[in-house]
Amino acid sequence: MALSSSMLNGERGVVVLIVCRVLYSLPLSLLCPGLNLAILSLFALFLDIRLDDSAALSRFKTRPGASSGILLGAVTLPTVMISKLIQLTRAYSLQQIELQELEHMTMQYWATSASCFGVLIFLCLVVLSTPNTKRFPRSFSVWDATLSIFCVASYAVTCCVSLAAISHTGSNTVLKLMWELYHGLVAVMLIQRLLDKFPSCASIGELLLVTVGLVLYFGDMLACTIAKVSGSLISTELVYIKYGIRRSEISIIIQGVVLGLLLFPLLLKYALHLSEGYFNKRYSEARRSNEIRTSLLFFSSLGFILVVIIPSWMQIVQDFHVHPLLWVLTFVFSEPLKRLSLCIYWVSLIFASVLRFYNISKNSKIERILLRKYYHLLAVLMFVPALIFQPKFLHLAFGAALAVFLVLEIMRVWRIWPLGQLIHQFMTAFTDHRDSDLLIVSHFSLLLGCALPIWMSSGFNDRPLAPFAGILSLGIGDTMASIVGYKYGVLRWSKTGKKTIEGTAAGITSVLAACSILLPLLASTGYIFTEHWFSLILAVTVSSLLEAYTTQLDNAFIPLIFYSHLCL
Repeated sequence: MALSSSMLNGERGVVVLIVCRVLYSLPLSLLCPGLNLAILSLFALFLDIRLDDSAALSRFKTRPGASSGILLGAVTLPTVMISKLIQLTRAYSLQQIELQELEHMTMQYWATSASCFGVLIFLCLVVLSTPNTKRFPRSFSVWDATLSIFCVASYAVTCCVSLAAISHTGSNTVLKLMWELYHGLVAVMLIQRLLDKFPSCASIGELLLVTVGLVLYFGDMLACTIAKVSGSLISTELVYIKYGIRRSEISIIIQGVVLGLLLFPLLLKYALHLSEGYFNKRYSEARRSNEIRTSLLFFSSLGFILVVIIPSWMQIVQDFHVHPLLWVLTFVFSEPLKRLSLCIYWVSLIFASVLRFYNISKNSKIERILLRKYYHLLAVLMFVPALIFQPKFLHLAFGAALAVFLVLEIMRVWRIWPLGQLIHQFMTAFTDHRDSDLLIVSHFSLLLGCALPIWMSSGFNDRPLAPFAGILSLGIGDTMASIVGYKYGVLRWSKTGKKTIEGTAAGITSVLAACSILLPLLASTGYIFTEHWFSLILAVTVSSLLEAYTTQLDNAFIPLIFYSHLCL
């Protein structure tokens, strides 16, 4: 089937270029994951084209004005994982890490790939079951089915061969395949749940990225728990290859708090249901009394989760000698002058900026998109000094900020008295067309866009710019592209889009200029980057082109794509 120009649009063309760049960098030892990524990309491209051009997309209540984004959503996290595999392969060849860590990352890649592939199969069934299409005649259904079967079969072969290569017995291969199948099934159930509970909040590609990330994070937590609890009774290879990878206390604390808060609304909903049933049977109360009771139940449940449930899990999987909250306080006060000074600096910046920007948003005619870019610049001022001088503390601070954001969003959505309505009024002053009345996600995407490259760079990292991927791409590149494009942009990349060539050029130039300043500051790491400027320019250019063409929430995708290219 020949592809027309409308089928291979700008976003899809850039994503194909990204995948080709990663595949070109693969060593021969990663042939199976590379073939798998190519098959996954082909399958996602096919579904992206078919879903946008068929009536099947109307079945899903996705974010208005955005394309399906299936190709970008399906390849982003697998691309990141395979880039990490390439990085660890270099380290293993230099005997800087053990084989165990490389094998663990291989399992992480296949878990990610299985989650993506499971969702793609679900979407494929939806497409094939839709009788009418806008562009393709029914004669293409046979070709569609043939391509789908080929992709599924090829995926199964590459997965089995790769898992067998890191297994010592045949039974281990079967168990690992079952573990990957578990990821795929859970991903399908989760994305169906998200599509049902959060209509018009995100595109399919954005939901696919969130789904795979959550499944991978929950699966990692489950595997770690099983491995620690089972001990010598059950071989840890039933879950992962010798799941004894050393994890930092900070990583365990962030993982426990984040996943606990994500599950907290389910517990709260059940508790409120029991509470309402109990009180309504006995007497009728005023509305304010109900709000107060709900608020008390909310904060008591939240405190129980944060002080008892989550720390109990942390102490099971990690050898904390004290309560994890006490460990955090000890960590902060181990260098009180530096870390408390940094906290005061952050609070001062946030307080001054939020008050100023909130007043501007209510009284000014400045475009909302430009107003939000000031927060991107604020992220640069806050995070760059901390990342250079206090990276471990910043690692923990990002987790604390994400926890605060989650609690505030739960309070806003549930209108928890007395702050819920006030938080809602404040947050809506900074929303734009990508936020819905149900969920406000822009601040989450900015925070995670800056934090994820830093979290993923913990441990071995031979690319000193990789942790700065989010700060550079969002805080500098995206901001300069928007400001210059809005004020001086004339030449547009497409007839229907708003992104301009002048803005993209400004974004590329500003990121390269920032890198030229950062690299001398990072020279103390002993890594000389002068030989890799071509790769850096290519990484900046590709991520900037994706920002120019995509209709997805770029804060979520651009940092991950940029990070994956910096790892190559």
